[in-house]
Amino acid sequence: MTSHDLEPAAPAGAAAAPGIDPALRHLLEDIERYYDSVPRSAARVEDFGPLSLFVREGRGWPYYARPAFGHTGPAATAEDVRRVLDRQRELGIPESFEWVAEHDPELRAAIEGAGLTVHEHPLLVLGPDDEPELPAGAPGAGTPSEGVAVRIMAADDPDLASAVTVPHLAFGEPGTARGTAGPVELAAAAEKSVADGTVERIAGRISAGQTALAAAVRDGVALCAGQHNPVGAVTEVAGVGTLPTARRQGLGLAVTAALVAHARANGVRTVFLSAADEDVARIYRRVGFRPFATALIAEPAPGA
Repeated sequence: MTSHDLEPAAPAGAAAAPGIDPALRHLLEDIERYYDSVPRSAARVEDFGPLSLFVREGRGWPYYARPAFGHTGPAATAEDVRRVLDRQRELGIPESFEWVAEHDPELRAAIEGAGLTVHEHPLLVLGPDDEPELPAGAPGAGTPSEGVAVRIMAADDPDLASAVTVPHLAFGEPGTARGTAGPVELAAAAEKSVADGTVERIAGRISAGQTALAAAVRDGVALCAGQHNPVGAVTEVAGVGTLPTARRQGLGLAVTAALVAHARANGVRTVFLSAADEDVARIYRRVGFRPFATALIAEPAPGA
């Protein structure tokens, strides 16, 4: 993607995106188009008027509902949200919605009116004119540091199972502090990822060019890994997670930098991500990402 000389018109029915710098609004539309496109490689889409429900076909993490891209009719109501929730319950999938606050500001009231709890996450972006940064002293892609090599994984990489699995252990112990899960737990979990077909599925996506997976590896153990999933000239960095016992070594920063470098080297001009919270967002800002908008995730309240 080349940078836009003029801000293109938003698609019919798009919100005015209050709070977004007008010079960056085209990035918001690119990201909205991406959010609508990327699940379609592994999910079917069910139409609920102002809302779309993505239903995964086959194995893998279940998807969610979100605003229908380019919808031109009335905004979603709490009743529309309840219709989607009924369908999610019928299918036995998580009751989950995801959207960008600045693009669909009216949706939050409808979501909360249907009884869901909304969580806010910083959305950060490296636009076409932004230069990524690699902090001094951080290991770069393919550069060993204290025995660690950061590399983009091939589909037949011998450490692929470890790399696919490590973010799941990381998210099981959220936060940035050192945790308890280490190489022993990772090895056991990686065996399960092979057995249930997860590793094979990711290998297929790597071969098809749908996913790029980067990992920081030491002695055959992926201490940190993450991925980006390109659609045209836009991609999202997602699932960056560090083995809890290996935190506080700059590995997440190095893996993110490797993913950005790979994306840019392969023609991607806009790279974005959502961070768990402001503490995590500060890490990504060190790679050159800048605060852009707010990603919202809605789900039932605990115990509901």
